[in-house]
Amino acid sequence: MMISMALIWAVVVAICCCLWLILGIRRRQPGEPPVENGWIPYLGCALQFGANPLEFLRSRQKKHGHIFTCKIAGQYVHFLCDPFSYHSVIRQGRHLDWKKFHFAASVKAFGHESMDPSHGYTTENLHQTFLKTLQGEALPSLIKNMMENLQSVMLQSDRLKASRSEWEVDGIFAFCYKVMFESGYFTLFGKELDGDQSIARQQAQKALVLNALENFKEFDKIFPALVAGLPIHVFKSGHSARENLAKTMLHENLNKRTQISDLISLRMLLNDTLSSFNEIGKARTHVAILWASQANTLPATFWTLFYLIRCPAAMKAASEEVRNIFESSNQKVDPKNPHLVLTREQLDNMPVLDSIIKEAMRLSSASLNVRVAKEDFLLHLDNKESYCIRKDDVIALYPQMLHFDPEIYEDPLTYKYDRYLDENGQEKTSFYRGGRKLRYYYMPFGSGVTKCPGRFFAIHEIKQFLSLVLSYFDLELLDSAVKIPPLDQSRAGLGILQPTYDVHFRYRLKAQ
Repeated sequence: MMISMALIWAVVVAICCCLWLILGIRRRQPGEPPVENGWIPYLGCALQFGANPLEFLRSRQKKHGHIFTCKIAGQYVHFLCDPFSYHSVIRQGRHLDWKKFHFAASVKAFGHESMDPSHGYTTENLHQTFLKTLQGEALPSLIKNMMENLQSVMLQSDRLKASRSEWEVDGIFAFCYKVMFESGYFTLFGKELDGDQSIARQQAQKALVLNALENFKEFDKIFPALVAGLPIHVFKSGHSARENLAKTMLHENLNKRTQISDLISLRMLLNDTLSSFNEIGKARTHVAILWASQANTLPATFWTLFYLIRCPAAMKAASEEVRNIFESSNQKVDPKNPHLVLTREQLDNMPVLDSIIKEAMRLSSASLNVRVAKEDFLLHLDNKESYCIRKDDVIALYPQMLHFDPEIYEDPLTYKYDRYLDENGQEKTSFYRGGRKLRYYYMPFGSGVTKCPGRFFAIHEIKQFLSLVLSYFDLELLDSAVKIPPLDQSRAGLGILQPTYDVHFRYRLKAQ
């Protein structure tokens, strides 16, 4: 019996060794960063990284220094932890491809054909489409429509009690989710009322958006798994939810809507003229835009409102700034006639709200800035060291290490609403590490050309939301001593992390 067990173990060990060799193990070559292959074939260090990315990277930085290589799910990833060397990566457009990872992730998650022009399915320059329709001259129209939609959704009768002086109780995340999703959905994808303002038509419109919201939630749950490479067919309800969203965004359905944003209108035109996508494939590209517009904005809005309500000093400063903005433009807050307006210039001149939002996002952001090596090349770092990088390897920046660095941010785990305000109450842009001024100190939206093209609109819509909430409502936490919810680490690398549970608050219309 003992001999047979020994033979079995010998076979198991032999198989493992074969798998190890077949699946690959990297040997560090001269001039390359230190490498960790991990103990699990293919996965490498994936489980350790996924459990707590920040602590994993800090421990490896302590062991290896500012750059090291980890095998994660079959891919060798070079993590760069020195913020002074970030520019060494960001400027390497010649050797690093920022599109490859993003295009591949989109295909995995949304099921459309590749949107990389080099793959032959489309000739659209997607990045230019986003820049043209989400920045510059495109912003005023988006801001105007979002402001109107926010007030319409926020002050709906089904969201307020019959007696408007009574308190309404809700979860902060649930409230932000419902108001921001519906308003953002209408702003980008338009409405189906087509001039029909009947109650029945409005109820049908409401039902459509609520159905989209539920499908979005179901699909969003499985998004991290899809990006990691798991097939969507493993998740029956998530798959169904994605396809339900896609059906509502078939071009024949979108063509029936009014007030569609320039982004969606242009994308429809380019899908029809520059791509070989079939109709469901085109619709899935619009689902990708829906997810991109909501998945990070929704939790960012939650964290901003949560910290704001929880901090009396922040609430006072923000309320005063908002009140001054509306008074200076002779606007009166009237929930019976909700027509408050905020221009782009006014939104850009809100340093207090800007700091409040930045601080909330600093504490909740866990984005992963990724670039893929186009060829073998030599990466030169700020400290004059150089490292050999192999073709198809990934170089990654994890800004949470920056955001939680006590040398940059004093007491980094504490919320300080005015952290991004200077002594004159204006935007603070000077942060230091070891006495040296940092070029990069705040990176929730990515870096360089990979920066989210919709970041200006995202910040504007959160400012609009906060301005309206502070103007129309009294707000209170149900438990003034409530603890800060932990971050959901399962979404690390994807952007703003969600809370692991909701926090309840109450709100009512302010006495006029």
